[in-house]
Amino acid sequence: MAMAETRANPPARSGPRFELQTLGPILALVALVVIGTILNPDFLASQNITNVLSRSAFIGIMAVGMTFVITAGGLDLSVGSMTAFISGVMIMIMNALIPALGTNWSVILVGMGAGLAMGALLGAVNGFLITRMGIEAFIVTLGSMVIFRSLVTWLADGGTISLNFSLGSLYEPVYYGGLFGIRWPIVVFAVVAVLGEIAMRHTAYGRHCAAIGSNEQVARYSAVHVARVRMMTYVILGLLVGLASVLYVPRLGSASNSTGLLWELETIAAVIIGGTLLSGGFGRVWGTVVGVLILGLIDNILNLTDLVSPYLNGAIQGVIIILAVVLQRARKASR
Repeated sequence: MAMAETRANPPARSGPRFELQTLGPILALVALVVIGTILNPDFLASQNITNVLSRSAFIGIMAVGMTFVITAGGLDLSVGSMTAFISGVMIMIMNALIPALGTNWSVILVGMGAGLAMGALLGAVNGFLITRMGIEAFIVTLGSMVIFRSLVTWLADGGTISLNFSLGSLYEPVYYGGLFGIRWPIVVFAVVAVLGEIAMRHTAYGRHCAAIGSNEQVARYSAVHVARVRMMTYVILGLLVGLASVLYVPRLGSASNSTGLLWELETIAAVIIGGTLLSGGFGRVWGTVVGVLILGLIDNILNLTDLVSPYLNGAIQGVIIILAVVLQRARKASR
């Protein structure tokens, strides 16, 4: 009888399973590298790879924060609009400080600090409305997405908010400069990803996020501060959006209502492609990094070849999100 019970109810696996769910994103990334190399000899050129990684770093930094939000059973649709709004306010603050402080790094540092503080504050507002007011995350972040996009349009008077040219030249190395030939956005993305993976896998906070996303009531009974943990996921995501904005502003030196357009789609797509469950309960930061690289390479391949119009990139990302969720549900049903 005991043996029958054991066979009918095998012990749950506590460790990671190296199956298609784990290897799939990595195999897809390798396949994209091979395809890109075959289609265009310049695909692996150092300049092209640097451009891909630099552009992907913005999405990647935010996607690390999104991984914690989704793992805890949440969602944030406002990150792209939030980036545009923060970037626009940063530029306006720095331009306003030039008459008093001059064109120097003190002005840039104030702008950077303002961007980080705004990101954390806006994330906290989203988190407060979701955790304390009990409003659905989809509704809150959909509303804030529209609000932030409208605010930056209003601030720019329907046009573009541009950074002072001299200050922009001084600020440029934050994007175009780097360490040992590696641009700063790539370096920052790598650091954020490593810290995120450590937090997800080796800290109580990461385990609490997974517990809340898996079963909120059980997490409460296990003395997990659900509201506090979930609130922190939105604050951390907002802070990382602020960090991405700090790195983005010197790239173009401007912000408009098209800044960060559809970045929320790319961010969520990267997280889901990397293996994080959209329903919550399980997250992989390293998988998110792979997902970011996959999206970056798809975009780059479309730009380098004439196989498919690059204007269809958003459609392709949408299809990828749907397929990833379908595969996740099919995997659940088969178990």
